[in-house]
Amino acid sequence: MSVVTSSLSKDQQKKLLSLLGHVRLHLLYKASVHDFTAAAFHNRCDKQGPTVIVAYNAAGFVFGAYTSKDYAQSGEAVKDGDAFLYSVNEKENRPLRVAGITGQCAFKDEATGPNYGGLVFLHDDKPEFQSNPGTSFNFQAAAMHGGDLKLTEFEVYRVEGFGDLLPKPWRNIQWTAERKQQLMNAIQNYKPDIKSVHQARVLLVGPVGAGKSSFFNAINSVFRGNMTSQAIAGTADKSVTTQFRTYTIKAGKGGGAVPLILCDTMGLEEKPDAGLDIEDLVNIYKGHVKDRYQFSPSTPLLADAPGFKQQVTLNDSIHCVVYVVDTCKVSLLTQKMLDKFASIRKKTNQLGLPQILLMTKVDEACPLVAEDIKNVYRSVYIQTKARELSESLGIPLSCVLPVKNYSEELDLDQETDILLLAAVQHMLNFADSFFENQVLEDQETNDQLELYRSSDHQRPVLSGKTKHQVA
Repeated sequence: MSVVTSSLSKDQQKKLLSLLGHVRLHLLYKASVHDFTAAAFHNRCDKQGPTVIVAYNAAGFVFGAYTSKDYAQSGEAVKDGDAFLYSVNEKENRPLRVAGITGQCAFKDEATGPNYGGLVFLHDDKPEFQSNPGTSFNFQAAAMHGGDLKLTEFEVYRVEGFGDLLPKPWRNIQWTAERKQQLMNAIQNYKPDIKSVHQARVLLVGPVGAGKSSFFNAINSVFRGNMTSQAIAGTADKSVTTQFRTYTIKAGKGGGAVPLILCDTMGLEEKPDAGLDIEDLVNIYKGHVKDRYQFSPSTPLLADAPGFKQQVTLNDSIHCVVYVVDTCKVSLLTQKMLDKFASIRKKTNQLGLPQILLMTKVDEACPLVAEDIKNVYRSVYIQTKARELSESLGIPLSCVLPVKNYSEELDLDQETDILLLAAVQHMLNFADSFFENQVLEDQETNDQLELYRSSDHQRPVLSGKTKHQVA
């Protein structure tokens, strides 16, 4: 995924958040990427709930407006008692906050750029703004923006509250050492329903930086009993994984293999000529791609290429597909990326493969979960993001699993392990569903063949005479 990043420095973001309270900012619109026009603004910012405008100028000011209301191009003057203008600059330790003038509207909800009276942004579809102190808001121009009316950047963020903790978790998890051991034993003793298959093969698919490789490293660490880094993971905006990799997990150093193979792929990107090709994905599903095959975004793997495995069995094919999405970037999934997910889902459904969605980095997305991982199923915010992903990707909520990968820790954590192991158990359960369908299909085929043989056996032999010649 081409990631659109914020231009806010940590200090600027800290000061802005001090005005907004216990919230998280999700970047919706960045003018240098999406265009300095009213149409581009409304295309990405309408009906998004509470938002904050962040404008930048060459004088070093970061300033803008907050509203708790929707932009909807209604043509009406919108009143909002919670709206305010603000300004942040390096010379001042505390941000400037300007409340609206009593009785006046907060902004005019028109098809133009955001018009707060005192500040009118994207005027005439240009990277500039108008300053009208005393209209809806009273402020000193020098303190607000330094008199520089040209914009070097213009961003809009959705303001999302983390909410309180639910009185009861929306899923029940036992956070005990006994439960961790039960999960580990169940996974290590897993046996596929089909005797000829010895290990379940699970494919991880997701945007660049979602945490696919980190998930394998985390699972491997749990079974090894210490931190490992077998799969290359990173934070680059291009996929760190450039090969198709199949990873075997061992129980302890030098121990036996766990009956699970996690397969890692190149990250998805929204551009058609970048990231993992969908045709390559289909070949992976069917087992035709060899381990360590080097992906080529411009050319999918061909049947006569060296990396193509001609003879395949059910052991080589994928038995469960796991989509991996960064919880922090749920709101930044572009329509192009959602369309790519939809195309992948269609292909995957056609092949009858069960699918799960992992929400990674839940601790980074919600501070309540960062304080205590056991809050993951009590966090209103995490539940909201899970539902949002379920709806936008068309995956049942029961198939959406929040997890936390190990990233900066040096030691394992029991609660984190339980969350990871529970996800693996779901993957094996879904792989079982795939195997059961194979058994049923084989049984149906055998029944049809047997029926044909029975009919063929009872068919009368005409001894050289045609039907019309029989007396």
